[in-house]
Amino acid sequence: MHTVAIVAFEGISPFHLSVPCIVFGDDLLKLGVPRYRLLIAGEKTGSVRTMSGFSIEVEDDLSSLAEADTIIVPAWDDPNTRPSENLLNALRTAHIRGARLVGLCLGTFVLAEAGLLNGRAASTHWAWADEFERTYPRVALNRNALYIDEGDILTSAGTAAAIDCCLHIVRNDHGAEIANRIARRLVIAPHRHGDQAQYIEAPLPAPGSGDPLSATIAWAIEHLDEPLSLERLADHAGMSLRSFTRHFRKKTGTTFTQWLLQQRLAVAQRLLETGSCSVDHVAEMAGFGSTVSLRQHFTRAFSISPASYRRQFRNRPALDIVA
Repeated sequence: MHTVAIVAFEGISPFHLSVPCIVFGDDLLKLGVPRYRLLIAGEKTGSVRTMSGFSIEVEDDLSSLAEADTIIVPAWDDPNTRPSENLLNALRTAHIRGARLVGLCLGTFVLAEAGLLNGRAASTHWAWADEFERTYPRVALNRNALYIDEGDILTSAGTAAAIDCCLHIVRNDHGAEIANRIARRLVIAPHRHGDQAQYIEAPLPAPGSGDPLSATIAWAIEHLDEPLSLERLADHAGMSLRSFTRHFRKKTGTTFTQWLLQQRLAVAQRLLETGSCSVDHVAEMAGFGSTVSLRQHFTRAFSISPASYRRQFRNRPALDIVA
């Protein structure tokens, strides 16, 4: 069984605690894959006060982290408050034995305080970036990234990015289709790449809102297998090229070229994970135009070839099922 432990502490944000709970607590058996075993661990058991004024009941203490495969530290209540040595030592011990550690939002401060991010890249909420860099100069903070995956340690930016990070973990464990289906249950975007910008001036309107740019983006996602250009999308939206470019960046937090590549790579990943068509056909359906182009972009983005990526998912051992 794969156990996910979430660290709870006095003053915790109920929302930030609920993010990993709702993603990893999903009944994955109904989706055809093993579910996670989820536990909440605190420095003490019993009643723990949240920042919202109510309390939660914590049944497990930090000793339970010894049995966790993945340990998640949600947003820390105050970066100026140093975590206890008990918590820091528990995280260090878990890292040494090979557990996957995750710092969501200001939870990154806790992993950094434990010395686990020295010499690594990390992400945290943009509003605390200056303080993080001053406090932890040995960590390579990426101010823009939604989340950073370093394999054994993952860190994310704030609120929505924490959801993205958790879905990314499910994607790595179970594949794109399962992660997308969980995202649909949560009524959120199925996948945002970690290097997408944190701060977006205006959120994407809901489908059917009447916004021509939103409608054009939705249309483009349905036509990724076709040649797409700024000019074509601007014309579809009924906007000038200059106006479309400016508004697209505000809406998505990235450039059209970067956004288009990310969407096509996501399609290629899903097809390679779940389909049996040839790599040539994957390149065609994802809109790369040629297998050579797919291979170049895919390898640059994921440090693995499309063919090897497919084999990796086909040969991945299943997680044990929790009864």
